[in-house]
Amino acid sequence: MYIKRLKDIREDKDLLQKQIAILLKITRQQYGLYENGKREIPLEKLIKLAEFYNTSTDYLLGLTNEIKPYPRVK
Repeated sequence: MYIKRLKDIREDKDLLQKQIAILLKITRQQYGLYENGKREIPLEKLIKLAEFYNTSTDYLLGLTNEIKPYPRVK
């Protein structure tokens, strides 16, 4: 399920796979593998995406439908 979320949230922001790949410092092909479910996304990259999209990793993983991020721990 999170695979679809990665693609949906990227497309909602009118971004290309190439742009997200640059953010994550990987190739467009590597990022495409994450979106297509052919490779698991590493935790540090998932966290970076959640911060970039201002959401939670739980939302990206499909564990919640609440797009708003959790309050940060101080």
